[in-house]
Amino acid sequence: MRCSLASSIAVTCATVLALPVSLAAPAAAAVPSALGLPPAATAQPPAPELPGATQSLPLEPLDAGDRSLGGGADDADVQGLTRRDVRPFSLVGVVWDDPAAALHGVVQVRTRATGGGAWSEWQDVETHNEEHGADPDTAEGHGRALKGSTAPLWVGDSDGVEIRVRGDEPLPEGLRLELVDPGEAPGGTPAQDPAQEPETTATPATAATAAAEAAAVTAVTKASWSRTTAGSLALAGLSAAQAAVSGVNTQLAPFGSAWIPALSKEATELTLPFAPAPGEAQAPHVAPHVLPDEAQAPDEAQAAEAQAPAEAQASEQLAAAKPYIGPRPKIITRAGWGADERIREKGFVYTKTIKAAFVHHSATGNNYTCAQAPSVLRSIYRYHVQSSGWRDFGYNFAVDKCGNIYEGRAGGVAKPVLGAHTLGFNTNSMGIAVLGTFTKSNPPAAVVTAVARLTAWKLGLHGVNPKGSAYLVSGGGNLYKKGSTVKLNAIAGHRDGFATECPGARLYGKLGTARTSSAKYQGRS
Repeated sequence: MRCSLASSIAVTCATVLALPVSLAAPAAAAVPSALGLPPAATAQPPAPELPGATQSLPLEPLDAGDRSLGGGADDADVQGLTRRDVRPFSLVGVVWDDPAAALHGVVQVRTRATGGGAWSEWQDVETHNEEHGADPDTAEGHGRALKGSTAPLWVGDSDGVEIRVRGDEPLPEGLRLELVDPGEAPGGTPAQDPAQEPETTATPATAATAAAEAAAVTAVTKASWSRTTAGSLALAGLSAAQAAVSGVNTQLAPFGSAWIPALSKEATELTLPFAPAPGEAQAPHVAPHVLPDEAQAPDEAQAAEAQAPAEAQASEQLAAAKPYIGPRPKIITRAGWGADERIREKGFVYTKTIKAAFVHHSATGNNYTCAQAPSVLRSIYRYHVQSSGWRDFGYNFAVDKCGNIYEGRAGGVAKPVLGAHTLGFNTNSMGIAVLGTFTKSNPPAAVVTAVARLTAWKLGLHGVNPKGSAYLVSGGGNLYKKGSTVKLNAIAGHRDGFATECPGARLYGKLGTARTSSAKYQGRS
């Protein structure tokens, strides 16, 4: 938030805080626009849920003339589908019955642009996706709906498809092609590159501005919460499912907001924690990590983590004595990118804390515009939940190539939500997926900056130095056996916890820069 806020805003904030609840809500409605905050939802019938759709087509053995994938044995197991017309879609993936079975081979697709456009060249689909997902010992990790799956691939608006899959070993049973239509984009979704606020040096003037800024944000969020709890969900224009997701973020922005606004470092520190006034009803999300419908993550690893080296404990004690929290970045909410809250599992699952951030690439390709990023997210979300059988979007956050940051898995962006991103290391960590493929392509500078800003804030909430180390207990994987305590960078790549190419060599090579920048955003030398 810029440091040029008018002094009149502070007066408005004080007035809002002094008014009774019945009057505070109308007064607070004028505050968001003055601060650049998203407006609270107004009284209106709930908007219809975004439609979206998934076509699931079983693969078939291919005839000799349709089997060629540029080499391989003539008797290789090859399945697929020949060219055909289908309903419009924008993202493709392949799933199979047994989530423990791996697809060893090659998957290639080509698509036709909607409206009689040209057919694309053959495109490779990343087959190694088992390393993304819930840990095996969690409820999500052994759910009956789970499927094996490739990574999803964004192909853009298409209505024709052809696919061929060749196995170096016998292919898994039940191969199906998933064609995902993301549905219409929500109105007003902020898809542009967000303006990065200049760094400022703390002075009495900036401290006063930050206090006014923090008070204004608090006024808006308190009024929003009071309206919704005192009235009904219809007043906020939200369904029950939407309100549940928005409710865990009302500490940061009004109900139904399309984005959570950026704050200066000083204002970020002043708005934490959010405490209700004496006698005021307390929002359920204010209680640390406790929600009425919450399911807690397993604590099996806690005893082992207690044995982590003394240097980690000393680091945490130092952070507690002098907290370093980066300025909160602008975060586009699930409402902002149009998540259909009906399709995920109900409730939220939390881990104990956040000790590390794992950076990923989505492997969906780079052929999207930043205006299309919400559609890419809705497609991945639908693929994770309805095609792959996960409880929700797998990653805690996503970043597009313009540096926009998005809320991922539901449960509250400031909370330690248990994700399904790094098999074996989901507990006490968070996952950030950069939309794209960065094996051979360099990530834009805006991506690295966004990762640094996000981690400076989120790791800072938990006293973590982005340039430091974290000790996590493995839940099992192909690098570390289950139960072993592993030392990792606080900002790690997916490949640090699992043998995989993710997040791509080019993005992985930028993580050192992200660590240094993140620490500077926190105010560390």
